[in-house]
Amino acid sequence: MGSSRSHWVAVVLLACAVLVAPAALAGASPRARVAAVSACTTSDLEVWLADGEGGGTAGRTYYPLEFSNVGRASCTLYGYPGISAWGQNGKQVGLPATKSGAGHSTVTIAPGGTAHALLAVADWGAICAKGVGADGLKVYPPDQKTAQTFSFPLTVCASRSVLVTGPLRAGVGIPGYTTS
Repeated sequence: MGSSRSHWVAVVLLACAVLVAPAALAGASPRARVAAVSACTTSDLEVWLADGEGGGTAGRTYYPLEFSNVGRASCTLYGYPGISAWGQNGKQVGLPATKSGAGHSTVTIAPGGTAHALLAVADWGAICAKGVGADGLKVYPPDQKTAQTFSFPLTVCASRSVLVTGPLRAGVGIPGYTTS
């Protein structure tokens, strides 16, 4: 009879555990229930300018700067990319891009997916008296110390920035379109 009673106590305790566990998980935050997605590293991404020239406004031309996840897992981007022009020997030409000041949020990119930032290139002639030739762009994903470079001949100013970047947004960019 003693073993029968301990058997029932064990059954009741097991039943309580089965009933309480789902309730405890339901109250947990979604982050606690799902493994966190890590930040994208430069090696997770392929950075590129979309084909064609973007839209423009007086004195600026816009280009969609794309960030494609070439890794095997989803990753996140938050904020603004760091962008500068480069010239001979890979050295920086002019000042780095300024930030547009638009609001931003975390963007999750699935493997094979793409996010974008709008890049504005100002008319150097309206900013400085003499332009300096650059061979391309050097792009740092947010919070990364390693950049990707690609050819994009342009003229910049030596002492003022002609580049303005918007924050990272979900999806492939649409030239000249912003949501902010």
